[in-house]
Order: sequence, then structure tokens, then C-alpha cells
Amino acid sequence: MAEGSQGTSRGIVSGERQRDPAVVEERARRIAGGLDRLGVGPGDCVAILMRNDIAFLEATYGAAMLGAYAVPVNWHLKADEVRYILDDCEAKVLVGHEDLLAPLDGHLPGSLAVFRVPVPPEVAQHFPPPAAAELPAGARDLDLWLAGAAPYEGAARPAPMSMIYTSGTTGKPKGVKRKAPTPEEAKATEGLRALVYGLRPGVRALLPGPLYHSAPNSFGIRAGRLGGVLVLMPRFDAEEMLRLIEEHRIDTIFMVPTMFVRLLKLPEAVRSRYDLSSLRFVIHAAAPCPADVKAAMIAWWGPVIHEFYGGTETGPVTFATSEDALRKPGSVGRLSPGAEIRVLGEDGREVPPGETGELFCRIAGYPDFTYHKAPEKRAEVDDAGFITCGDIGYVDPDGYVFLCDRKRDMIIAGGVNIYPAEIEAALLALPQVRDCAVFGIPHAEFGESIMAVIAPQPGVEIDPAALKAELSTRIADYKLPRHIEIRDDLPREDSGKIFKRRLRDPYWAAAGRAI
Repeated sequence: MAEGSQGTSRGIVSGERQRDPAVVEERARRIAGGLDRLGVGPGDCVAILMRNDIAFLEATYGAAMLGAYAVPVNWHLKADEVRYILDDCEAKVLVGHEDLLAPLDGHLPGSLAVFRVPVPPEVAQHFPPPAAAELPAGARDLDLWLAGAAPYEGAARPAPMSMIYTSGTTGKPKGVKRKAPTPEEAKATEGLRALVYGLRPGVRALLPGPLYHSAPNSFGIRAGRLGGVLVLMPRFDAEEMLRLIEEHRIDTIFMVPTMFVRLLKLPEAVRSRYDLSSLRFVIHAAAPCPADVKAAMIAWWGPVIHEFYGGTETGPVTFATSEDALRKPGSVGRLSPGAEIRVLGEDGREVPPGETGELFCRIAGYPDFTYHKAPEKRAEVDDAGFITCGDIGYVDPDGYVFLCDRKRDMIIAGGVNIYPAEIEAALLALPQVRDCAVFGIPHAEFGESIMAVIAPQPGVEIDPAALKAELSTRIADYKLPRHIEIRDDLPREDSGKIFKRRLRDPYWAAAGRAI
């Protein structure tokens, strides 16, 4: 591409398609008008079952104009799992890609209005649709419906955040439902999001993560309305990301640490092929990032790497710059504006700086939430208004927050607490390891034993005994996996999170216990 043509894209871009901001706004208003005539109003739910696509954001914007909740649905889910979410949120409308709707035929509520969206070429390239399948009865073509829909002309209503369903590692997934913010809350929230996402008018943003996931959804919704460009990736590919950064002169990206690992394992000749000088602000979250991975990315891309820690329930509680990462390796930063954190020991009392416990957080002025139809579940994670995501960590004397692991992932072997994240970081530092997951499996004597499932680099054969010997030079012997399984690949969401439950559950089911 000629230098003069770089960075000329505007609006929302997906593959070869580019939709101008004015067109996106017009289509969103038509969606809002059509939804309004279907009876969708404040507090109602519009479910979205799509991969990354321009129409995903347009449907979200349209629902928000009416004060309705957009409910992104993880498209990896099976038909019964999708039906559960549709029933639980009492969705009035479902908008979905045609190939994702087809398996739902016979699994949808009869009162649900269903709109189908053709799978665009750039998405089909990564996710080839199956041969023609029967679509749910009554499903209407979204574009044909919009052609006859008048734009919504009413006043925009207070817009709630999308209702995100948690991954459901225990029991059924829960919808995190926030009330529509007051003007004061909206101003505070947008200011906080602008800080942690690095978003500003005219931003040139890239989104490689899935819009059904909490933080990418929030980032994408905001970036798509700032008058610059938002480039959607149908699926993360390391070299393709570098190409898109150069082509569109991207300055801001939301990422997860797994993407860093993939990028760093590209050959040097590939890494140096692309001009990345436009980058200004790269934010990552959603999973712990090994300190050496973070340092390597900063060395390559410069001090543009930032991080926040938080959850769907809490919002962005901490924020870390590149300087913070280099000063305090492994930290997720210091408190964001308005945020507070308490570290509670097993007795429920706050522990002093440097001591490990469960993290409870809140942000002043951040819209409150409940779990949809399950307020009692909110009470289980609440301590005097402070919310926990089940993370174990500590705050050092300088105010930097460190995570040890998820409380539910912690392995207790012979009475000793072992944190899988530390072992996973050590494994990922080995050149022969492409991916890994560490978890506890039943042990008759010690309660639990350490299991590691490892995916090797392409073309590499891993000898478990040799790998364990190499790992023993990096971590204490009691942290070494007692069992190692080699697999070609691991079940991982597009968000970067491993479906660890799928790996762990068979061992516990056979033992007849869960812990």
C-alpha cells in the first residue's frame, strides 16, 4: 500500500467492508425504530448471536437508543445453552449470523422475533458455513427488514451497559445486569473507560477479541462511536494483526496476554516486516500476563503497553502503564480513579500490605449491578459493597496490586496452597511450549495432585520427563506437575481464556467429588 493511502479508512471496517459513521448511525436508528414497533422498551433484552461483525455493533447501538439491554451470546455455546440464556433474560429479539441460527431450529421460544444476518466473506473465510441448513421458522432477513423500517425519532433513553453472561464455571451462567447510569455515573464511567481503554475522538482502533466477551464488547462499542476507525478482526491471527496495524495506521488496541505470546513467537523476519510506529496505546486484561512476556512486548512495541484488572462485575479496578510493569514486574498496577480494594484473609478480616488474601473491590460512581433473576448470587460475592471475582492476591507497600490466582483454581495438595498461574507462566516461558493449562486432579492421599496439559510448538515433540527437569530449574519442586499430558491443542475461547473446566471435570467426575 502506498504511504499516502495508509490510514484513510473511517467508520467500522471488517475485511474489505467499510461502513461510514453516518451509515452506521442511520442503520442503528432504523434498528431502534423497528425494535420500538416490536414493543422493545427500557429494560428489555435484545440477544445477539454473532461473530465480530458490523451488524453486531449496529444492533447494540439500536437497542441502547431504547434503553434496552444488548445481550451478547457466546457463539461457542450449544443450542440448549443458548436457549437457557434466551429464556433467562426473556429476550424479545434475537439477531444472529445465519450459520449460528441454523442449529437453533426447534430450540427457540415461539414468541421470539428472530433476524438473520448473512455470514460476511471475511468471517466465512475463518468459519466456513456448513451446507444449507434449515433456519428457525419465521427468521427474517435483517437488511430487508431495515429497508422497510423508519428510523427511530424519539429521544434517546438512558442506555445501560450490555448484559454479559458470566462463563458459568459453577452452575448456570449468570447475567450481570447494571441499571442505566445517572448522568453523573455516566460521566464518571466514560471518563474511567477513556483512561483505561486509551480512547479519544478520532481514535484508530483495532479489536482482535470477540465482541461477546465483556471488555472487548465495552471497548468496541465505545471505539465505534468516536469518529475515527474501528477495525474488527473475525479471528485473531498474529501476522494478520501486524498487517492491519500498518495498513490502517492503528493507534489503539485491546488485547489479551495470549495474543502477546503468539506475536512474540513469530519469526523475527516476520516481526520486523511491518511498520508499527502508529501505535500509541495498547491495553490488555482478562488474564494474568507473565512478567517476561510483558517486558518483551514493551521492548518490541515501546512503552505503549498498558493493563487493567477487573471483572464484569467490578469494572476496571486497577491500571498499569509500561513504566509500572517494568518497575513492579508481575503487578496489575495501582488503583484506578475512584477504586478501592480490600484484601481479606480466611477469617474475613483485612490483611496488611504484602499479605495474600481474597480481593474485594468497588469503584465510586460506577453503576451498581445485580445478577439477573439471582440477587442471592450477588450477596455471595458482596462484602459491605465490595465485590470479589474470586481472585487471590495482595497489595504491596507501594500500593501495587499483585494477583496470585483465581480462588476456585487454587490447588491444595497436602495442605499447601499452589497457584496454577505461576506454573503456567513458567511453562509458557519454555520455547517448546505453545499453550498450557494447570489444574488439580484428585489424589487419595494429598487431596489434589498437579496436572499440566501442554500443547507443543508446531513440529516439536515434548518429552515430559525432560520438560519437568527443565521446569525444575524455574520453580520449586512442590509446584512441579506430577502428571503431564501432551495435546495438539487446548480448548480456548477467542477471548484467550482456556476452557479449563473441560479439561478438569472428567477427572473429578470419575472420583465422585468436586474438590
